[in-house]
Order: sequence, then structure tokens, then C-alpha cells
Amino acid sequence: MAETHVLFVEDDDVIREATTLALERDGFVVTAMPDGLSGLESFRADRPDIALLDVMVPGMDGVSLCRRIRDESTVPVIMLSARADSIDVVLGLEAGADDYVTKPFDGAVLVARIRAVLRRFGHAGAHGAGADEEPAGERGVLTFGELEVDTEGMEVRRGGAPVALTPTEMRLLLEFSTAPGTVLSRDRLLERVWDYDWGGDTRVVDVHVQRLRTKIGQDRIETVRGFGYKLKA
Repeated sequence: MAETHVLFVEDDDVIREATTLALERDGFVVTAMPDGLSGLESFRADRPDIALLDVMVPGMDGVSLCRRIRDESTVPVIMLSARADSIDVVLGLEAGADDYVTKPFDGAVLVARIRAVLRRFGHAGAHGAGADEEPAGERGVLTFGELEVDTEGMEVRRGGAPVALTPTEMRLLLEFSTAPGTVLSRDRLLERVWDYDWGGDTRVVDVHVQRLRTKIGQDRIETVRGFGYKLKA
């Protein structure tokens, strides 16, 4: 079974060393970098399976680094933020991050979040419950106006043109497209798309829905206030 390579960008020496040791004990191969510029160089050279990016790092901050990575790859990205209510959390998600973890964090919690993200992306070494699970619904090509969702080929077209989605965005769209017209709560989406079996931060859902809207059409996903979102059939 292939080992999972983690790129970890953190400028605090103590946190960087302690977290690296914790991840290595759980079987991950870790490349740790102290700043954003060296992190970008390492990403391009090594092509890791997942990137952990602290928001506040010198040279190039974590949000900017996330944007650069997302311009080149759909590799999963988890942001690390010192404040749960920080605007940096939203900025990181808008930049293309798939999830975030608040500092200080427990090593076991971080590992669990990494494995959850990797399950969604289907990386080797991350298989577990739900790793190959598909949303319930008809297999094949689903059509919603000019939007076509190929649930077998994992491809999306809008007006005949291909739409590039990250794996997280694809899973989110699959949840909507296999239940068109059905209101899906944020908690359900957190459970189904992010593999959270406990209450998580709904900002993760809101930002990803907005990112998805920009790609498939702003009016395609409707907000149902107080309940959640639904795909217009």
C-alpha cells in the first residue's frame, strides 16, 4: 500500500517538529517547510498527496500559497488557523482549501481530518468506511438545463463546455444532482461530503456552495433560508 505524502507548511519550529513527528507515527511521509515560498517549491518538486498550510507563514502566506497550488492541482488542501472566527478561515476556503483545522489542535483530530479528506479524494492508504461510496441515485448522465453531470465518468459540462471541479466540489454537486429539488441541510452535507459524523463548521459548506455556483451557474443552487440548499431541477 502506497504511503501518503504530506506537505506541511508551518513557521513555528515547535509546532512544525511536533506535528511532523505525530504524523510520521501514524504512517505519513512528511515534508515540512517553514515558509510559503519553500512550500511552493516543495509542492512543485514532490507533488504531495495532501497539503497542510498554516495561514500565517512568511514569504508567501498560506492563503496565497493555497491559490497557487489550486491553480496547478486539485490536490487536497487543509488550512491551519489560530482562530476559529478569523476571516482567514473563509479566505482560505475561498482560495480553494477543502477544509480547515483550528490551532491549537489535537494530533488525533488532525489525523482524522486528513484521513477524511483523503477518503473523499480516493487516495491510496486512506481507504475506510465510505471511501468508495457513491451518493444514492440514478447512475449515468443527469441533465439540468444546460448542466450535464456524468455520475460515472465524474465529468461536468455546462453548455457543452467542460467544467473543472475539485473532488470536494464534485462530491457536493453529486449530492445535489442525485436529489434535485430536495432541500439538503448543511449538517447533511457536512456528513455526506466532508465525512463529519459530528457537527462541524457550516462555513465550509457555504463557501463551497458559493464556489460551485460560480462554476455551474449562480441560479442553479437555491438557498432555502433556515434549512439549507437545493438544486433546481
